[in-house]
Amino acid sequence: LYPKPTDPMQRQIINEPIITKIKAIDALLTLGKGQRIGIFAGSGVGKSTLLGMIARKAKADVNVIALIGERGREVREFIENDLTQEGLKKSVVVVATSDEAPLLRREGAFLASAIAKFFSDQGLDVMMMMDSVTRFAMAQREIGLAIGEPPTMKGYTPSVFSFLPRLMEIPGKFQKGSITAIYTVLVDGDDFNEPIADTARSILDGHIVLSRKIAEKNHYPAIDILKSVSRLMNSIVNSEHKFLANNLRKHMSIYEQAEDLINIGAYSVGSNPDIDASLRVINKINEFLVQGIDESYEFSETIDLLSKALE
Repeated sequence: LYPKPTDPMQRQIINEPIITKIKAIDALLTLGKGQRIGIFAGSGVGKSTLLGMIARKAKADVNVIALIGERGREVREFIENDLTQEGLKKSVVVVATSDEAPLLRREGAFLASAIAKFFSDQGLDVMMMMDSVTRFAMAQREIGLAIGEPPTMKGYTPSVFSFLPRLMEIPGKFQKGSITAIYTVLVDGDDFNEPIADTARSILDGHIVLSRKIAEKNHYPAIDILKSVSRLMNSIVNSEHKFLANNLRKHMSIYEQAEDLINIGAYSVGSNPDIDASLRVINKINEFLVQGIDESYEFSETIDLLSKALE
């Protein structure tokens, strides 16, 4: 039940991408086979929908999905509405809802990891998704308090912070097969610096931040590109792709800094050539980043659309 993380010298270097068919991720937060990344978000901004899209479309041999500490109502909804029959055909789903004993919730996360490791040992590329790390940490907090551990930050016990790396170091790229892991982190009160979010960010190979402000504009997936990063992207994409992605980030950053001035009419075109250039492309960039639930894009198509958005 507790698969040991692979010896660091036995791990393979991550040098090839895994395609999710989601434009914003493949173009700007490219994931590698064997990478571990977190989706950080408050409640109700589209975490489950994004996980469902990845499970249905990603080019992986098997999905292993762990629903840990979620509401009972959401389990069947996720399986039937988000995962659908298309995703379920190649998925194993492990469920331990919030009403279960904390020990079961904790073990559910390790069981999913053990199943993913079994498939990767067969030489398969596994996509493991866990929703959510926060509920896993809450389960371990309950166990820790029950056995007399002292509470620390936000009531979390010391064992919580030792269990997180034990869980998150299991995925990776191996001599046979790989486990690419996506963990969701529910951030209380949209505080991205709370203890669990902070610890997870330090362990994982990148983070995708979902923004309530972007979701309120009906822009889905509500990924905040400027606050998100894939630490392995530079190792797995070519120089042209890197240039286009950096260019898009630059335009978004310049526009964001000048947005208030533009909205109140205090900016006059011609005052700053960088802002003018960003103004010309910002609508095309936003169109590029929006994607419907049933839409999917091949990698080459995504790069073509990225290039056109910056013309």
